[in-house]
Amino acid sequence: MDRDFLIELFSAFGPVSLRRMFSGYGISVDGITFALVLRGAIFLKVDDQTLPRFEAEGVRPFQYESRSRGRTVTVASYWQMPDRLYDDPEELAEWARLALGAAERGAVAKRARPKRRKRATAKAAPSKPVPSKPKSTTAKAANKAKKAKRGGKR
Repeated sequence: MDRDFLIELFSAFGPVSLRRMFSGYGISVDGITFALVLRGAIFLKVDDQTLPRFEAEGVRPFQYESRSRGRTVTVASYWQMPDRLYDDPEELAEWARLALGAAERGAVAKRARPKRRKRATAKAAPSKPVPSKPKSTTAKAANKAKKAKRGGKR
């Protein structure tokens, strides 16, 4: 899908901004991304309020294969736009408004969360060598230990 096609497709919704993202585009309004275009499909932002509508349409969330872990990763916040909306600009505009609402609610919730503090990395205290044997501090004590080993006085 090229830029001109996407701008035309969303024209009933209103002006949108397209930004290169991954191997496709992010579609946004006023800096809030509400749709992704990846692998020849459009995925709209969902939340708890809009998810049932997507489920009723029988569409699926965005998924990709993780190279590093070799497993399928599901991005539950973006679901594929129903194919029938490509032919119905008015209904597409309605779904885009719902997706934008979900994105705005998500942005508000994200700002309301307390920021995580960066964990301070504990610097390792210089370690002191652990003596393998206790050392005598005086020559007298050392001599006494030698005598004890030999079995007493001479």
